[in-house]
Amino acid sequence: MALDRWVALVLLGVCLAYGYTAWFTMDEALPPIMKRLAVWPSSFPKVLSVVGIILCLIVLSGIEKGEEKLGDIDYRRLYEYKIGQALAILALMVAYALLLRTAGFLLATSGFLIGGSLILGERRWIVMILVASITTLGIWYLVQEILGIFLRPLPYILGT
Repeated sequence: MALDRWVALVLLGVCLAYGYTAWFTMDEALPPIMKRLAVWPSSFPKVLSVVGIILCLIVLSGIEKGEEKLGDIDYRRLYEYKIGQALAILALMVAYALLLRTAGFLLATSGFLIGGSLILGERRWIVMILVASITTLGIWYLVQEILGIFLRPLPYILGT
């Protein structure tokens, strides 16, 4: 079986577990007043799980495959791919998750975006800093002010 089908099989298992959780266990803890709403907190996870299952089944059945193309992943030549970059991005994600509370949202997110673009090969510092700053401030403003969810903007040491 090809690598893409193995990945689809693993993702199918994840989607099935996610779907089971969304359909059968998330709604039990809802208060009665929430059960009268048209959209429940589990609505989006239900849609995600169904779409994920359908897409995994499409990949497993091979419907999307036409002929073998030059850009397809060959699992026998994995050593030729940029696995170092992928592992560096994963390490950066873990560091971001660990630093989010202590460094604050603005510093951790800007650092993640700048570090990620460096790993992926961007070398224009002004563009990286400008894009990371605008994106970070925009997301913080939307989450903090529009949605009303508190995100610690500055490092924990500063006491904000």
